[in-house]
Amino acid sequence: MPGATDVLDFSLLTDGLDAEREQGITIDVAYRYFHTAQRSFIVADCPGHEQYTRNMATGASNAELAVVLVDARKGLLPQTRRHTYICALLGIRHVLLAVNKMDLVDYDEAVYTAIAAQYRRLAQELGVSHVQCLPVAAPSGDNVSARSPRMPWYSGPSLLQLLETVDATPFRAQDFRMPVQWVNRPDQTFRGYAGTVCGGSVARGDEIVVQPGLQRARVERILGPGGEQQQASAGEAVTLCLHREVDVSRGDVIADALRPAAVADQFTCHVLWLGDAPLLPNRTYRLKVGTRTVNARVMSIKYKVDVNSQSRLAARHLDLNEVGYCTLGLDEAIAFEAYAVNRTLGGFILIDRQSHATVACGMLDFALERSSNVHWQHVDIDKAVRGASKGQQPLCLWFTGLSGAGKSTIANLVERRLHALGYHTYLLDGDNVRHGINKDLGFTPEDRVENIRRIAEVAHLMVDAGLIVLVSAISPYRSERRSARELFDEGEFLEVFVDAPLDVCEQRDPKGLYQKARAGTIRNFTGIDAPYERPESPDVHLLSAGQRAEQLAEQLCERLLALQGAGSGPV
Repeated sequence: MPGATDVLDFSLLTDGLDAEREQGITIDVAYRYFHTAQRSFIVADCPGHEQYTRNMATGASNAELAVVLVDARKGLLPQTRRHTYICALLGIRHVLLAVNKMDLVDYDEAVYTAIAAQYRRLAQELGVSHVQCLPVAAPSGDNVSARSPRMPWYSGPSLLQLLETVDATPFRAQDFRMPVQWVNRPDQTFRGYAGTVCGGSVARGDEIVVQPGLQRARVERILGPGGEQQQASAGEAVTLCLHREVDVSRGDVIADALRPAAVADQFTCHVLWLGDAPLLPNRTYRLKVGTRTVNARVMSIKYKVDVNSQSRLAARHLDLNEVGYCTLGLDEAIAFEAYAVNRTLGGFILIDRQSHATVACGMLDFALERSSNVHWQHVDIDKAVRGASKGQQPLCLWFTGLSGAGKSTIANLVERRLHALGYHTYLLDGDNVRHGINKDLGFTPEDRVENIRRIAEVAHLMVDAGLIVLVSAISPYRSERRSARELFDEGEFLEVFVDAPLDVCEQRDPKGLYQKARAGTIRNFTGIDAPYERPESPDVHLLSAGQRAEQLAEQLCERLLALQGAGSGPV
């Protein structure tokens, strides 16, 4: 007879990391493949600990069924509720509850019945529509691949039988949708639009619309892997040829002309935060939905969800593994559907624009009404006309650097020189703005992001008015400075890095702020207990240590006058 040490440890099949085997826990998602005579399976073994929620969500994101394990000795735990909530959030409709370790409770039917009843109530509360329960003892295989004689009171199928017979058909939207992945144009005789159908079906002769625009056409040919075909259904990768030339690009959605997708640029959504750094409202990220990628920002966090209890909590940011219900704004409209209707056009990821790491996954809920009710109004007098009337090229000079580096001093000197030459200018100083439109903001990371967003929007309006705008603000984060730049047209924005070492700035300390920060009376002070992200490639780099502010201002003025195309002022 084999000894206890000869018992096969099945956990080693999926726990491949050394850390997992040492600690006896699952950390990363492990995928394993097997098949029976009835069905092929891909198993994603997901971690249960709260700190690995993002790993669990990764495994669940493409699943059609979840097997939730519960220890018969412990019953439902907070992680049981957390896992079920994530499954429901990600659209998994079928859950199998496996009440494990029945051998350690003497195969007691009452224990199993109580746990199963509690879980069914939980699943109903969280919106999981199909739940099946069974008792198992995994090491000995009881009720895993075949019915166990040790639990004669259980009359249902084994786990494997349930897996083989459960309806795991992927949820498909009813109306035809196909995000365009590639415009196939090998020569002048052929133009096709390739993608995977994510909803409904399309046939030759059907009328379609290209979204987010309104162009209509008819499907002339459908090309699949085997050649030309009459129709294509959800899940098929095909190339569509239209009866006339229309403007179609990657990221557009080809949809049923009679029942098109909705188009909007503002939404409510659930966001599961995956980044190590927190999600800060109004910071700009890249959003990928279907095959389209656009700039996006979380405009507000309505609340965050305690994934262990599903209670709603007030929040100003989201940390790693936290779920929030948010409003989302995009820089351009997209064709979309609610995640509950179409996972492809309703599910998205957020990408950090600096590191290009995926920092969140999200599920669109519905469009905000204001996104369809607010439109751009045409005006005849535009920025170019306003600038020409002033004899100048509208421009934004963005001064960034530590407190005490000399930003405001140099910006003030530059404005004086430009004003003397007859240019129309305005100086937006970070401290002055905080007495007005930013009076309600503090110095937390969230408030700093919003502070710079508002200043950038005001500067953008002033440039649109034809002015040369000088912004003097610490603006410590690269992401926000980049977002500010993107508001302006090419050549309208100059990032001016006023660079001085921290010790020099502390020696100057014109406002006594460093002394207060060192004493602890000021919190979140840039350079002391809050970071400053130095510009990597500023348009102008001014080294203010050891040089007079007047010299630096003169250097910058010479650069500006060259850009303006004159050395003496407006014509």
